[in-house]
Amino acid sequence: MPRILYAIQGTGNGHLSRALDIVPLLQQRASHLDVLVSGPAADSDLPFPVRYRCHGMGFIFGKKGGIDFLKTFWQLNSASFLREMRQLPVQDYDIVISDFEPVSAWACRLRQKPCVALSHQSAVLHAAAPQPARPDVIGKSVLRHYAPATASYGFHFEAYAPGIHTPVIRQQVRQLTPRTEEHYTVYLPAFDEPTLVRRLRYLSRTVRWEVFSRHSPHEAEYGNVRVRPVSGAAFTDSLARSAGVLCGAGFETPAEALYLGKKLLVIPMKNQYEQACNAAALAAMGVPVVKSLRDKHLATLDQWLREGRPVPVHYPDETALLLDRVLQEQTSSVPALLA
Repeated sequence: MPRILYAIQGTGNGHLSRALDIVPLLQQRASHLDVLVSGPAADSDLPFPVRYRCHGMGFIFGKKGGIDFLKTFWQLNSASFLREMRQLPVQDYDIVISDFEPVSAWACRLRQKPCVALSHQSAVLHAAAPQPARPDVIGKSVLRHYAPATASYGFHFEAYAPGIHTPVIRQQVRQLTPRTEEHYTVYLPAFDEPTLVRRLRYLSRTVRWEVFSRHSPHEAEYGNVRVRPVSGAAFTDSLARSAGVLCGAGFETPAEALYLGKKLLVIPMKNQYEQACNAAALAAMGVPVVKSLRDKHLATLDQWLREGRPVPVHYPDETALLLDRVLQEQTSSVPALLA
């Protein structure tokens, strides 16, 4: 069995959520497994041992629906990144698997060692994956070069091509028994608490909103809007009981909402190419997409509240089979380029 380094991008919840299922499966298939986490979650407590915790290169969310490029720029400590890249001993492993993690990817590039991408971003870059109507050459280039790989396996909302697989749905979510209560679960991390409360109450004073906010350390209630700090267990429970889900056009949260049979509406983050691609894919499936919470979009939101329906999906549990394929192909040097 191979020695494996599994590297995870810690920005956002999606990569770490996927790792909750992938790490135990890799532990069963490796003679030795080390985990690397980079980005804001590098200091978080995780239910598996982490060998390397790196600063890496992460994106910082703003408070008005987009990425805060100024703060992102200032937190990119290039000297730190170069040091982490040079010190990471990727040569000690038979296989390096990266879930959009830049330190491991560039360390492999530096030492001319293969790096296997196992990520949603790999699928987004596939020629067969849906693209936004408005091209974003810079955004696509950033996505392509952020964590370079020599072989790629991707996850997306649908299996658009042989190299693309349906989402990894956490076992915690698969074991839920969803039910429909009165509240709507909201996760829009690029908006601050006051903006969300004001706009949601303007949209409806009767609908119960459960907002999970990265900007709120304590729980609070504002009429029909309940704001809660981000918590994995609480969020998953709210999701399973919700009447619907209003969230960004990320990957894991929309995928889990679809899997649980919840009606879904997404607001893609501004200046974020990956979310624009996700929004295009979800729109093609029949999921409503709006650009913001501004007045001109309230009619769509109101219609969704009154008439929205779940979009049926089929997301079988194929993670173990995919990992077997990845390890077999990479250890036998069979080309696995996602093209």
